[in-house]
Amino acid sequence: MENVDCVVVGAGVVGLACARALAEAGREVLVLEAESAVGTATSARNSEVIHAGLYYPPGSLKARLCVRGRDLLYAYCAARHVAHRRCGKLVVASAPDEVPALQALRARARANGVDDLQWLDAAAVQALEPALAAHAALQSPSTGIVDSHGLMQALWADAEAAGATLVLRTPLAQAHCNSDGLVLRTGGADPMSLRCRTLVNAAGLQACQVAAMVLGPDSPWVPHPHYAKGAYFSLAGRAPFSHLVYPAPSDSGHLGVHLTLDLGGQARFGPSFRWVDAIDYSVSPEEAAGFEEAIRHYWPSLPAHSLQPAYAGVRPRISGPDAPAADFHIDGPAQHGVAGLVNLLGIESPGLTAALAIGETVANLAGSTGPAQGLSPT
Repeated sequence: MENVDCVVVGAGVVGLACARALAEAGREVLVLEAESAVGTATSARNSEVIHAGLYYPPGSLKARLCVRGRDLLYAYCAARHVAHRRCGKLVVASAPDEVPALQALRARARANGVDDLQWLDAAAVQALEPALAAHAALQSPSTGIVDSHGLMQALWADAEAAGATLVLRTPLAQAHCNSDGLVLRTGGADPMSLRCRTLVNAAGLQACQVAAMVLGPDSPWVPHPHYAKGAYFSLAGRAPFSHLVYPAPSDSGHLGVHLTLDLGGQARFGPSFRWVDAIDYSVSPEEAAGFEEAIRHYWPSLPAHSLQPAYAGVRPRISGPDAPAADFHIDGPAQHGVAGLVNLLGIESPGLTAALAIGETVANLAGSTGPAQGLSPT
């Protein structure tokens, strides 16, 4: 059996950020990834938006880590030459009855420390984005977009330079704790037996299952996993927008079908929102009609039949359809009682934006030589 200081399960953007932070803090790090490449699931199937921190409950981990992560991410992308653009976002009230939602969003953003929002009336919106139908809008200058694949490549390059090791096609098959530490058994073509002092569970869609290996399926610290699928459609041709465009938030907690741009200027719309029982990345062309209806609420001149299926993503949620969206969980021994185990659960949006802040948090909790204690959401 091989002894390793730290094992990180999952090589998505959050797992890579944790591996980088731990390795640069002087820890020996081994990253286990079940797939044949890094970042093939949630990290590769999202809007690639750098969120400002508008939407999340004040004091929550999502709010705190998003705002901190946004600042870290812009600085990191500039330093490491990761493609990104601070293009800004408009959150649009297309009718007067949506204005209170914008006012509430502005108040929440201020409580989260986001103080650069600008209120635009209809004339100001029209001057900025003539194709938009808007009664009012909030402009978020600190929202942007990033090349998620370039970001993950840079994170792994840093982690590897600090001594971390990555093994692909190596799922975690078994895990338990004993008096000697955390004992792991991997699957794949070349199974390994490992003993580690710190285990960071950044397994994304499989994080609850990994937590259950160590803590047992009946542990109160192992939430039931839920999956929320979102499809995206791309626009044939160029969109007449330079900003990202989001509809005013609704009571559902879903941000609605919004317009985002990639770094080449191509517009895409999404995500839709649907609870699913299994991970499924298919996109049905029949969903286009629903997308068109939602988009015309703020872009009435959307050309007919101009949407084409792009891709779908699945979010790892730890709250179900009848409950409010749960906060991030960063659970260490202070919560579940197992020395050295850090579970990252429910890391959905804004996980990409918050990745560097999550890595920083995990490394700080773990310390340079000892196991992490955990961080509870407020």
